[in-house]
Amino acid sequence: MAGELSARDIERAKFAFSIYDFEGGDTVDAFYLGDVLRALNLSPTQKLVEKLGGTKKRNEKKLKVDEFLPIYGQAKKDKDVGNIEDFTEILKLYDKSGDGKMALAELSHILQSLGERLDKDEAEEILKDCCEPEDEDGFIEYKPFLKKLMAGPYPDDA
Repeated sequence: MAGELSARDIERAKFAFSIYDFEGGDTVDAFYLGDVLRALNLSPTQKLVEKLGGTKKRNEKKLKVDEFLPIYGQAKKDKDVGNIEDFTEILKLYDKSGDGKMALAELSHILQSLGERLDKDEAEEILKDCCEPEDEDGFIEYKPFLKKLMAGPYPDDA
């Protein structure tokens, strides 16, 4: 699978890999597999990371760069990731008046109960970081929320 990666992809993958090589032994703890893939502008779910060999605990497994490259190639091919248009269509289902707004409490509930579930604290942190203040009726505009969410934690670096 690493053969399907371009020379530029391999170079970028090796660089990202080296950043997570905290011990300098040319290995990365499989616990950080998702982080390395996300550093390469991929958006794997935790389920996919585990399927590709990621672990839930530190120091269970180490990956060498030649083991990581095929994993990166597989993750890069994976199309099981939504985009902003997909998420907008989903949130339109909760837009009762068709005005681009939904209840903040309902959005919080969605984050905690659908897909890759978040706990209450994780959902609150995302809402705090990505939502404009709710209006007097408890509603927020969901398109600006999605744009901030999809931009990630460092939108100016993109």
